[in-house]
Amino acid sequence: MSEKRYSEMSKYELQQEIARLNEKARKAEQMGMVNEFAVMERKAVMAKSYLLDPDDYKPGELYEIEGDPGAYFKIDYMNGVFAWGFRLNGDKAEEAIPISMLKK
Repeated sequence: MSEKRYSEMSKYELQQEIARLNEKARKAEQMGMVNEFAVMERKAVMAKSYLLDPDDYKPGELYEIEGDPGAYFKIDYMNGVFAWGFRLNGDKAEEAIPISMLKK
């Protein structure tokens, strides 16, 4: 059985996948499996990005980074569900962030 890509999943399938990943992350956290928890959490963030519209995120605009209060990200350009740009409080190195991690 081959895994479906997030980009090929319906909204319902993505929501089911996010719930499954959140449950696996919760179990991993309870068992003290820090690495497994981080992987499941990151996968859920990626899946959530496919539920959002990349056209809602505009180059040149600033967004707060979810889970990092006070940290802001300036988008240079979009590529699929990734916003490419740099953190304002960082070293100005270009990086990509899934759009589900950005909030206005």
